[in-house]
Amino acid sequence: MVTAELAAALPVLVLLLAAALSAVALVGARIRLQDAARELARAAARNDVAAGRTLAARDAPAAVLSVQREGSDVVAVAAEQFHPLGGWLPAVHLREQAVAALEPESAAPP
Repeated sequence: MVTAELAAALPVLVLLLAAALSAVALVGARIRLQDAARELARAAARNDVAAGRTLAARDAPAAVLSVQREGSDVVAVAAEQFHPLGGWLPAVHLREQAVAALEPESAAPP
């Protein structure tokens, strides 16, 4: 009797475990994107966008990076597609941004 109940509940338990692991992977991807955007914003604020892109690519290699100047700030955005459950579910678009104040000696836009 117990074996039959376990056999009936096992697929649900496996699905719950897969969903929990995907949620953890999603949070990890968001943290990597935030780190990449922060590194890019800091470097762009120092007027060194190339180094910022290198650092951001190290943190999130698959991310699409963009940086723009808005007044006295630099806004960096890192985005990528996340595929939960190994691609069995539709992709989720993740986007994180970071803002840094321009350094006084970097008058040229990034």
